[in-house]
Amino acid sequence: MNSKAIQGFRKLCFTTLIAVYFLILIGGIVRSTGSGMGCPDWPKCFGSWVPPTSVQQLPANYKDVNAAFRERKNQKFARYLRAAGFSTTAEKIENDKSILAETDFNVTKAWIEYGNRLVGVVIGLFIIALCWRSISLRKQHPPIFFFSLVTLMAVLLQGWFGSIVVSTNLTSWTVTVHLFLALLIVAVLVYLLRLSEPDQGLYNTPLPMKFLLAACMATLLIQVFLGTQIRESIDRLAAIRMMRESWISQLGVAFLIHRSFSLVVLILNAILVMKLRKTTANNALSAALIVLILGTFLTGVGMAYWAVPVVLQPVHLATATGAFGMQLLLFFRMNARQRAAITN
Repeated sequence: MNSKAIQGFRKLCFTTLIAVYFLILIGGIVRSTGSGMGCPDWPKCFGSWVPPTSVQQLPANYKDVNAAFRERKNQKFARYLRAAGFSTTAEKIENDKSILAETDFNVTKAWIEYGNRLVGVVIGLFIIALCWRSISLRKQHPPIFFFSLVTLMAVLLQGWFGSIVVSTNLTSWTVTVHLFLALLIVAVLVYLLRLSEPDQGLYNTPLPMKFLLAACMATLLIQVFLGTQIRESIDRLAAIRMMRESWISQLGVAFLIHRSFSLVVLILNAILVMKLRKTTANNALSAALIVLILGTFLTGVGMAYWAVPVVLQPVHLATATGAFGMQLLLFFRMNARQRAAITN
């Protein structure tokens, strides 16, 4: 596992993973600034590969043109949903006319969203390069080649679904699915990183430790999901132009659950890290994990007490997903012996 090919693959995989986290951060900025519909079509922006810099560059009926384009795309997506058995969801998309509502052109929001898409293109190129590098490893390390292809397919799916998020006018459930697809990509890249790294497993890890880590991962994912529900509620409050200072008081029980559950996440991960620090391996990884968990907790506190400042929202999301990636790498290392038996 120390060949130059493996080392090169591992470096590219790590770079790609960092780029994906950067995209998640940018996505949080797009969300927190309300720029998701800055470009109402996809992959172009107002019908152009480069966003316009003023409304004068757009035709007078640009809203009607964009709405018609998105309606055709939504009808096609509804057919896919119906074929998959989601008839109720398909009907909502077909009949909800608010989905076709067009916002006024805003040059700042257009370029923020366009920047998000450009980063996505760069990551796509990284993934293609990763697959290309994995070809030379397909005979000696077949799982690396297989999961590289899985990553490519997941990124293609994510790109396509991103267009659905836009065409459905940021419908709440599509935004949530989009985020969890990003976490799936993170998971596969972390697994590839583990497959290609030198042996750093936590051998003979006690079963209670594995259960504790599994509990930490489960509670963090639940917290992320609860966070998406809070985000949806905030979007609705922002849409009716409620004062930002009033948002937290209007979130109700859902926010109280999310806030209280953050203590569970913090305590479980603190216990895990304290136990891991007693071992000689993975000290740096456990230290990074607790820093990210604390970052997630503190940015959450900051949003609760300082009227959900725009700057904290993307950081809150990025630290939470970063902590999930650290947990995953720990999980794969704890099960390194089983992994080695499968791939060697």
